[in-house]
Amino acid sequence: MKLTFDPASVKYDEKGLVPAIVQDAVSKEVLTLAYMNKESLELTITREETWFYSRSRQALWHKGETSGHTQKVVSLSYDCDADAILVQVIPAGPACHKGSYSCFEGVEWEAGHRFEILNRLESLIAAREAERPEGAYTTYLFEKGLDKILKKVGEEASEVIIAAKNRSADELRYETADLFYHLLVLLREAKLPLDEVLRELESRHGK
Repeated sequence: MKLTFDPASVKYDEKGLVPAIVQDAVSKEVLTLAYMNKESLELTITREETWFYSRSRQALWHKGETSGHTQKVVSLSYDCDADAILVQVIPAGPACHKGSYSCFEGVEWEAGHRFEILNRLESLIAAREAERPEGAYTTYLFEKGLDKILKKVGEEASEVIIAAKNRSADELRYETADLFYHLLVLLREAKLPLDEVLRELESRHGK
């Protein structure tokens, strides 16, 4: 776990609490907003899973203690005023008590961004992995496991090659879209953010 601050420097409010924004470390989707006190922050750091303070119950709670949907902490940082914490996690299931991947719904994406659909697709795949809705193809891939996902990536790569050899733009467009999708599923299974792949491309461009 990467800790970028001294816990003693966190600024708590008059009730001894600090807001904690929980973000999926891979898809970058915001999962939930909760609160921590000094003790729950210490538990989060030492156990490397999220612990919060419930304002309604006035008690500590370990995310996933009863549901099994724990959140493995990847990094902890805070904002410029040290009065809000960003917790990046690898979730082992839905973050929301209602069974949804994220507590936030209906997020509007900035129009006009060339890679907007990749961001949306990455988030959707992350949600499918967490929620495992019955009948969804992405659910099927995750339940079958890595070998099945790798097989599909190989098949789709071959289809792209065939489409290119056929000189069919329509066929190539369709098969490339399939390959992109299955590659994103593979990245999610490997817990490798798309951002890291893009950074690798950027670093090569500068050479």
